[in-house]
Amino acid sequence: QGMAFTLEERQQLNIHGLLPPCFLGQDAQVYSILKNFERLTSDLDRYILLMSLQDRNEKLFYKVLTSDIERFMPIVYTPTVGLACQQYGLAFRRPRGLFITIHDRGHIATMLKSWPENIIKAIVVTDGERILGLGDLGCYGMGIPVGKLALYTACGGVKPHECLPVMLDVGTDNEALLKDPLYIGLRHKRIRGQAYDDLLDEFMEAVTSRYGMNCLIQFEDFANANAFRLLHKYRNKYCTFNDDIQGTASVAVAGLLAALRITKNRLSDHTVLFQGAGEAALGIANLIVMAMEKEGVSKDAAIKRIWMVDSKGLIVKGRASLTSEKQRFAHEHGEMKNLEDIVKDVKPSVLIGVAAIGGAFTKQILQDMAALNKRPIIFALSNPTSKAECTAEQCYKYTEGRGIFASGSPFDPVTLPSGQTLYPGQGNNSYVFPGVALGVISCGLKHIGEDVFLTTAEVIAQQVSEENLQEGRLYPPLVTIQHVSLKIAVRIAEEAYRNNTASTYPQPKDLEAFIRSQVYSTNYHSFVADSYTWPEEAMKVKL
Repeated sequence: QGMAFTLEERQQLNIHGLLPPCFLGQDAQVYSILKNFERLTSDLDRYILLMSLQDRNEKLFYKVLTSDIERFMPIVYTPTVGLACQQYGLAFRRPRGLFITIHDRGHIATMLKSWPENIIKAIVVTDGERILGLGDLGCYGMGIPVGKLALYTACGGVKPHECLPVMLDVGTDNEALLKDPLYIGLRHKRIRGQAYDDLLDEFMEAVTSRYGMNCLIQFEDFANANAFRLLHKYRNKYCTFNDDIQGTASVAVAGLLAALRITKNRLSDHTVLFQGAGEAALGIANLIVMAMEKEGVSKDAAIKRIWMVDSKGLIVKGRASLTSEKQRFAHEHGEMKNLEDIVKDVKPSVLIGVAAIGGAFTKQILQDMAALNKRPIIFALSNPTSKAECTAEQCYKYTEGRGIFASGSPFDPVTLPSGQTLYPGQGNNSYVFPGVALGVISCGLKHIGEDVFLTTAEVIAQQVSEENLQEGRLYPPLVTIQHVSLKIAVRIAEEAYRNNTASTYPQPKDLEAFIRSQVYSTNYHSFVADSYTWPEEAMKVKL
């Protein structure tokens, strides 16, 4: 607490004289941090400043974050966290979280006992193989679980001492890191196969044995093949989800549901084309199918509305070496390679970029989308900003201001030639995972089904006002994210109790009040000892 300790607290804690003779409120401390933040010129230095604050004074760190979440989120999470992960050896000050390696098999339960907290409600785990759009960063990827859990607290109010970031270090295939003198992880190629699977199995068993079957385990930034495989393997056994697949899907579908209020039609009226066919694309596509089914369309009819392009071109029936996930969206069509040609041929009304190929949506593609549709929906969802398929300005310019745009990373407002200013919607997963985590933890949900993410998408879309839509926003303003997270958590809990999938009993009479009571407070506790007297007669010394 620093200079926020009162005189009485300083005296009782024996720290009087160790602090300057000045008493500052928390707001003054926030002001001091903001002044230091503004002095710095690089976002990496700002990231280091905030992480140092998190190490030193957790309550103040979250007070600062929540004082202006729109300003600080791009620093503690995307896009700056990507740069921080690339420079993690340089930025490394103090270890946060638990580092478990492939050589610790057979001893993970013992390692979990090293963690000082006995009650853990949420874990974010990565193996660092696919960090954002940056690829294999090995142990440097620890910045992602740390940043993610900071947003669990800042956006969802999940208590930070009940969160645990975990790095599963199985090596790295990144040659530059293996030669990096500052690299903090194991210096060998990634270990795969049975040894890898055994490590994951042991980790899941050890975590649930120590913290309970209701402990939420979020998988983050695993490579495509492992991400889907592990999700299918564990989703019905543990309380787990993969944010890259399911969180991204939820926030993208939320944007589409909000866009429908502009296009004035149903989701099943649209043809969707994906640039990319990895975790994010397949996750979004599967949730779109679910949303279309809810409109009364058959699963087969819904799948026919969705087309995908991967690194080898349009995904069509009969194409060689398609994974089972991709085969689901393969249609009868000739093979095509060029995205511009594919757009002309498929004639999509929705174009979604999730392949981390910067500038993939060319001027020609954007103009064609505008020619094909009165209000084309264009989502450039790849992170960080350098990987975005197009900028907000390019989208609005080449669609003559008619494009309905959302992106994964933040873009500045764009003023059209007409004078109208549009605020591009940022389809940030932080609209999803903090609220999902709060809801799941509050009601003790045992397994997290796809319905949770469709519910979340619907709640987010409902929070977008008509005024927001007119400004070009497809998501609620970030300043309202704590309110949105609470709404998501309440809906998830309501549905869990209705479906008998909750395990927190008795069911609270007022769910919203109960969940609010679970939310972390950034205000300081009093450290004054509970001091009181007895009646004088009772305190008399007996000779």
